[in-house]
Amino acid sequence: MKIKIEKALVEFTPESEDETAMMETLWRLIVDCVRFNKKLVPVGEYIPQKNNLARFVVEG
Repeated sequence: MKIKIEKALVEFTPESEDETAMMETLWRLIVDCVRFNKKLVPVGEYIPQKNNLARFVVEG
């Protein structure tokens, strides 16, 4: 997965069929968040040297 950040714009580019399917699921989840006034909130910390995993939860 490629991630590109330009100021407030973030672009995700899937690099496999599996990543494309997961991106489609994520897209639908985020669109529902906006429609139902929910937030995607980070959980814990992201320290790649310790654990290369970023977690988020849907709140609202």
